[in-house]
Amino acid sequence: MSEKIETRNASQAGEGRDLEERAPESCTPEDCSSCQAAADGTCPLQHEKAQDERVRPDKAKSAIEKLPQSQFNDIRHVVAVMSGKGGVGKSSVTALLATAFAREGYKVGVLDADITGPSIPRMFGIKKRADSFEFGLLPVQSETLRIPVMSINLLLPHEDDPVIWRGPIIANVVKQFWTDVVWGDLDFLFVDLPPGTGDAPLTVMQSLPLDGIVIVSSPQDLAVMVVKKAIKMARILNTHLLGLVENMSYVICPHCGNKHEVFGPSKGQAVSEATDIPLLATLPLDPKLSELCDKGRIEDYNPDAVASVVDFIVKILDHMDKLKAKDHESKVQ
Repeated sequence: MSEKIETRNASQAGEGRDLEERAPESCTPEDCSSCQAAADGTCPLQHEKAQDERVRPDKAKSAIEKLPQSQFNDIRHVVAVMSGKGGVGKSSVTALLATAFAREGYKVGVLDADITGPSIPRMFGIKKRADSFEFGLLPVQSETLRIPVMSINLLLPHEDDPVIWRGPIIANVVKQFWTDVVWGDLDFLFVDLPPGTGDAPLTVMQSLPLDGIVIVSSPQDLAVMVVKKAIKMARILNTHLLGLVENMSYVICPHCGNKHEVFGPSKGQAVSEATDIPLLATLPLDPKLSELCDKGRIEDYNPDAVASVVDFIVKILDHMDKLKAKDHESKVQ
């Protein structure tokens, strides 16, 4: 067995020397058109470039085209909420952002892309199943702020029925929530992503016209480490990072009013500086929020810290819109 491995390694080494001899000592992209090694696919430099493109999708020549909106929809901004780490309150932050924007008069919707662990409908107290008609699915509106919501739980017979699907099916369902749901006229569509960097987040980043991502973390070192994976994924896929929300940063004692950092000292500012993304808010661990989520009344919760995020995100997206318009004008001219 060892002789076979040594023979194979020696053969590969010989092939490598042969390729190096066939390729020019110094290459530029312009040289490839007249290079025999590039023509017959044996150029080691082109092989290295192809490997890099597989690892770094942002460098690949053929980008995946964004899915178009339905003819029944006019959605101006799409914002995803992501953590990479489960259990940091990402879905509650998604719901709080949606309600905060709705209170400011914006038309808002929530797309629950967490197919295997959906919680958005329960937070909004939505129990009615989604209806469909010949042109697509109709989202179900929340009771208080009339926020349209689409989630896999609105299509199941019972909310605790499991979804046991493989990645490709989950990815297709997420796409259909964009293409087949009649969202109508919206200023903002918030997308609640599942934990991790797998199929659903990848599908959303590649297929939906995202304007940006809000990252959710907690003070724990373990959570921060995993959240950084999500940040790196977004940058690899050229998705704009709007900012960071540190959730469950502290708890206020109901008896003495003192602040207790139950998950350790806040790391929001340090993570913000290390990753070069703005710190949008630092939210407490609030039993009142947990109670309202369980009762389906998250729209009754209105923290000042989340309300202050609205203006910040709106200003960023307005600036991005102006840059896009200016870039479009220059290309037209």
